Amino acid sequence: MATENPTNTSRAEELKVLANEAFKAHKYSQAIDLYTQAIEANEDNAVYWANRAFAHTKLEERGAAYLAMGKFKDALKDFQQVKKLCPNDPDASKKLKECEKAVMKLKFEEAISVPESEKRSVADSIDYRTIDVEPQYSGARIEGDVVTLDFVKKMMDDFKNQKCLHKRYAYQIVLQIRDLLRELPSLVDINVPDGKHFTVCGDVHGQVLPWIPACTVGSDIFFVVHGGLFSVDGVKLSDIKAIDRFCEPPEEGSSLARSVNCYAVFYISFSSQFSSRIIGLMCELLWSDPQPQLGRGPSKRGVGLSFGADVTKRFLQDNNLDLVVRSHEVKDEGYEIEHDGKLITVFSAPNYCDQMGNKGAFIRFEAPEMKPNIVTFSAVPHPDVKPMAYANNFLRMFS
Repeated sequence: MATENPTNTSRAEELKVLANEAFKAHKYSQAIDLYTQAIEANEDNAVYWANRAFAHTKLEERGAAYLAMGKFKDALKDFQQVKKLCPNDPDASKKLKECEKAVMKLKFEEAISVPESEKRSVADSIDYRTIDVEPQYSGARIEGDVVTLDFVKKMMDDFKNQKCLHKRYAYQIVLQIRDLLRELPSLVDINVPDGKHFTVCGDVHGQVLPWIPACTVGSDIFFVVHGGLFSVDGVKLSDIKAIDRFCEPPEEGSSLARSVNCYAVFYISFSSQFSSRIIGLMCELLWSDPQPQLGRGPSKRGVGLSFGADVTKRFLQDNNLDLVVRSHEVKDEGYEIEHDGKLITVFSAPNYCDQMGNKGAFIRFEAPEMKPNIVTFSAVPHPDVKPMAYANNFLRMFS
């Protein structure tokens, strides 16, 4: 038993305060060390033991989040600390080995990688016009360089019948879209003429690595984004427009997020290696989620943050907007209205991954009123293909 005296007790409390501050700042390893020092000063205080155990849990959760995101070097640091504290934890040992293997692979790839100045996208070497279409091919065809509505309808029918699109036309579509998207700014302003409408879908899950804009503003009324808002007030639309989304992946070897933008009927995926300010904005746009309580809180995902109705209200006021529309979370009814009606989550993938049983939804804004009209729908049978089976391989060659 530690000797109980006022000096030890006072020192232990000082260490606990420092540990609590480190915990709030998500510095879990530092918090664990400080709680340990507090325990050494006064081991009879159960609060120190409980707080250290909770910090350990959060450290392991963060490590798992880093691992899931492909941020293997960060995950490795966390699991090394977990292993040090709990050497007999089999789950931590398993994840540590996974991280060690992934980091070794990254180091090998770095050792044989081509210098940045010499890198070239495979897409730059593809000329779809030189690809012959076999006479026996009976699927949808693009005549010339224009993708027509008739072609799209034919292609959809073919897909429903489990027929493949010829690679010439698949390359053509992706390359032409790539050229179109690279001309767009990181924030797109859409003005909807009277009598027309604007449709927002979210999380239908496709991937076009960093070409898609970060967000959209519709008729100076609503802000459309995949994840959510920011860790600081005062972010203006001009700050988002200044984001240069065309850059190389971070050193962890994966994109910052392979998420899908709640942006018209497009998708989003970013990779970033910017200043901390730009990285923060992009990360939060992609990963943040709303919370029912006011203020800001830690993210359940280990990245981004949770934000309350007051944060939403201030952002809208600062940018003279009325509504935030975002996705990023499965909703049983396909949508959810929160933050005093100032934020709508829309999720357009019904029965997500063939497991969730949720409805899908989309939102239609009709000019000039531009009020959100939410349409929900249920899943229908689809071909026997695993969800997201083709999400990575085909488009990876265009990065």
